[in-house]
Amino acid sequence: MKPLSLIDNAFLLLEQRQQPLHVAALCVLQPPPDAPPDFAYRLAERMRQSTGAVPPFNHRLVRRAGINFWEEADDFDIAQHFVHLALPKPGRMRELLAMISRVHAAHLDRAYPLWRCYLIEGLADGRIALYFKIHHALVDGVAGIRLLMKTMGPDAEASLAIPPPWEAYTRRGGKRSLPLPSPALRGVETLRGLARQGVASAAPVWHRLSQSRRDKRAGDPACVDAAQAPRSIFNQNISGSRRFAAQSYSRARVKAIAAHFGATSNDVVLAMCGSALRRYLIDNNALPSDPLVAAVPVSTRSDDGTSGNEVAFALTHLGTHIADPAERLCAVKGCMDYNKAALRSLNPAQLYAYEGLLFAPSLFGLLTGQRRGRTVVNVVISHVPGPSEDLYWQGCRLDGIYPVSVVIHQIALNITLISRNGEIDFGLIGCRRTLPHMQRLLDYLEESIVELEKAIGVTAAEAVTEEA
Repeated sequence: MKPLSLIDNAFLLLEQRQQPLHVAALCVLQPPPDAPPDFAYRLAERMRQSTGAVPPFNHRLVRRAGINFWEEADDFDIAQHFVHLALPKPGRMRELLAMISRVHAAHLDRAYPLWRCYLIEGLADGRIALYFKIHHALVDGVAGIRLLMKTMGPDAEASLAIPPPWEAYTRRGGKRSLPLPSPALRGVETLRGLARQGVASAAPVWHRLSQSRRDKRAGDPACVDAAQAPRSIFNQNISGSRRFAAQSYSRARVKAIAAHFGATSNDVVLAMCGSALRRYLIDNNALPSDPLVAAVPVSTRSDDGTSGNEVAFALTHLGTHIADPAERLCAVKGCMDYNKAALRSLNPAQLYAYEGLLFAPSLFGLLTGQRRGRTVVNVVISHVPGPSEDLYWQGCRLDGIYPVSVVIHQIALNITLISRNGEIDFGLIGCRRTLPHMQRLLDYLEESIVELEKAIGVTAAEAVTEEA
């Protein structure tokens, strides 16, 4: 048996009836051209023959003397983990997203390994879907999505020889993509790291905090702290119901806008989200006068290395107080540039300490759902790099991979997206009761791209043609 880490235990302790803490991905798949009418049934039968599971998919939670452990289950039951479903007619994406909204709201049974896989047929256009959810205590969101991609091949034939996810080995990374800023959960790790480096290592942390305070007092609009996010309709305690919305947008269009402004694609995505959230809040007569603040994972790598992960949470405002789309993008870019420069001035242990001190005053209320003054952040927005070429799963071409993340008390909306080949796949998950008609954000995201294209004088068709 293996005891759970501090962070893994935290995910179990923080889970509540209204707040399940599993992450998931929805893969939309195109069967091969010669697929028979019962293709999905045959695929499901083949999946049911995979009755073995490797770590972590055979890890079951047990408790001994008040301590949680993972033990390998010797009675693995594929029927508990693999489900074959069919959509109701007419089988549109609307019906698929409604189904995902319902199944994502359901908790995983702790008597079994904490994951479940759904194969879904019945889409009117002949495609099928794979929805895979796994508890955040078992595998983090980014690792789970990467695992799914590792069970895919470069062509249809190669993909048939790859086992299903629960028979494919995975390795947990050292850094985790959390649904909320997590340095306080890593306090022991942070203190040990600083202790090894000596007292002098704390000086850059203090300098960074002092500089941020000076910049904030000087009115630098690019500096965002953990006490400036306004209260909004996104910052309420949530119910157990969920609304999932998903759509793909052209990477070529985003890259054309980014090139014009000297920005990154992530800057453009954040500005798009700011525009969509501004429109949504205006429609609900709930736009705060201060800009919304997002927690955004950013790379802090200062070299060209490819090993390891160097990721931290940054706070950025989304320019929701700005009406002009070009001005909004420039403001978001300035904020992200400030964050990257600040975070890259610290080594990993210093960075964790800096984030812990930055978020500590408000983190308790964020984790427990207790409203204490202003909130830490209004929304979490994560941008995950995905495959750059076509992938296939069990003979089917991957047409989209949409993340389905976590919402928690006081943060009722999570936007996660994956850059994939020529597309950016957005997955939006929110509390159904707290955020009425949340699916309208998809239309507002499209409108935000059009606004920015008009600002630079190009059309969507021109951007795609230039990229090609």
